[in-house]
Amino acid sequence: MLNFLLHRYIRRGTLAVRFPNGKTRTYGDGAPCVAIAIKDTAALVSLGMDPDLKLGELYMDGRIEVEEGTVVDLLDLLMGNMAVTGGASGTHQALRLVRRALRTFAQWNPARAARAHAHHHYDLSGRLYDLFLDVSRQYSCAYFAHDNDTLEIAQAEKKRHIAAKLNFNRAGLKVLDIGCGWGGLAMDIARERAANVLGITLSTEQLAAAQELARQNGLAERAKFELRDYRALTGTFDRIVSVGMFEHVGARYYPQYFAKVREVLADDGVMLLHTIGRADGPGATNAWIRKYIFPGGYAPALSEVVPIIEKAGLIVTDVEVLRLHYAKTLSEWQKRFQANRAEIAALYDERFCRMWEFYLAGAEMAFRHEHQVVFQIQIAKRVDSLPLTRDYMSHARGDTEAAAKPARVKAVA
Repeated sequence: MLNFLLHRYIRRGTLAVRFPNGKTRTYGDGAPCVAIAIKDTAALVSLGMDPDLKLGELYMDGRIEVEEGTVVDLLDLLMGNMAVTGGASGTHQALRLVRRALRTFAQWNPARAARAHAHHHYDLSGRLYDLFLDVSRQYSCAYFAHDNDTLEIAQAEKKRHIAAKLNFNRAGLKVLDIGCGWGGLAMDIARERAANVLGITLSTEQLAAAQELARQNGLAERAKFELRDYRALTGTFDRIVSVGMFEHVGARYYPQYFAKVREVLADDGVMLLHTIGRADGPGATNAWIRKYIFPGGYAPALSEVVPIIEKAGLIVTDVEVLRLHYAKTLSEWQKRFQANRAEIAALYDERFCRMWEFYLAGAEMAFRHEHQVVFQIQIAKRVDSLPLTRDYMSHARGDTEAAAKPARVKAVA
């Protein structure tokens, strides 16, 4: 069955497969060329039955080896061909339909589950993230204003881009950062925009790092951080920002999320929501990603988000779609991960390294081949909360000045 499917769907490039019986078959034609070995018959059977889940598992366990090229090359070849040919067997398509039908259960994210899901991914060693992220630990899509920008410059540009959309028109604004990560964006806002920031997270590792970052930079009074679920928020904020957190909310909780935003956003306030999304409509999270990387996670289509914003009594004032910026970001992360692979293996083990290689490669190719994008959605309560034209964004970014430089925030030792 696998032989039939590969012959049918590999049209661009060449894939050579060495089967457990020692025989090698070649699929497709031309460059690029990738060669893999499937080590045992059970691996062959499980791969044919459920490739969405099993390809990653088998690679993690060393039961599939890439013998020519890299895992990035393999997933580029496979996902690129599937994008062109719609390469899925009847069984494969049926599994995807079942997973989409059950996605409500897969996105079960009440407060206790949300905390456990955050712990699964974000409470890993901080040293791990130091080894592949930029100096400010921005674990979200960078903004490449120029093709040759470094990751540090692109992440600094991302933070400036977001801050410009928040329209910091006066000093002393109260800002809420939902899902603040390690505090890098909050630091920039507190320092550069003279704002008072509250960052919330469900990760104890991130909380400790963010608090230490604020202390080391002399901003502990203006940038505070708490371990808190968004549903427990109180008070009123002039500005709300959320970067890379909305993917963990779950579609069934969107009404609750935006009701809370409306409750805590000032009448003349502005929010900027930055989230991975789908350009091709609603779907379901990849089975392997959901099991091993982001349990409970889901990247929404715009059509799933905007109606809920409207029903909450909020106004969408601007939408920008970032397309290949995240593919470039993930490529940079993969390069840094590989450069520090030995140290990461010492922190964890070889299986962990293979899992993260597969994750970073698969995520990059999802943005290149599977309609994954990033939405930046600007939200307000009132139509007069923002200037009449978008010129204020360019002025706030300082686009007439020199290009952005990497953030001057000290890194946590």
